[in-house]
Amino acid sequence: MKRKLFAAGLALTLSAGAAGTAFAQAKPEVLVKQRQAAMTLQGKYFGPLGGMLKGAVPYDANVVARNAAFLEALSKMPWDGFAESTKGEKSRVLPVAWTDAAKFKQAQDQFQSAVTALVAASKSGDEAKVKAAIGDVGKNCGSCHDNFREKQ
Repeated sequence: MKRKLFAAGLALTLSAGAAGTAFAQAKPEVLVKQRQAAMTLQGKYFGPLGGMLKGAVPYDANVVARNAAFLEALSKMPWDGFAESTKGEKSRVLPVAWTDAAKFKQAQDQFQSAVTALVAASKSGDEAKVKAAIGDVGKNCGSCHDNFREKQ
């Protein structure tokens, strides 16, 4: 009986490991779609904040806090979709994202830091701090697009 349980446990363990490896090897086109979806959602939740910064949308601290929290989660999502295997896939990523990976990683880190600062500012209740943080996030988005994204 113990041998049968051990064998069943071993089989489950081995099959779980094989399944994990299969999930880790996502198709390049899927990775591209996932990273693009994350970037699209970043734009969706940053848009109203940019409008508030420009004065085109009335300032709403609740919307800022909610959108900043969404952006914090989203700021971590697209980067694993820039795997080496996606280089040949149709997208607007410039080759420099792979040839200068350190610079690309630095841009990611700066963006994530700016979003984290926005979250902190949104909790402060200080509209001027929030707007400065929104501006910083926008600058980081723009800088990354300028350096690593093909122009339309």
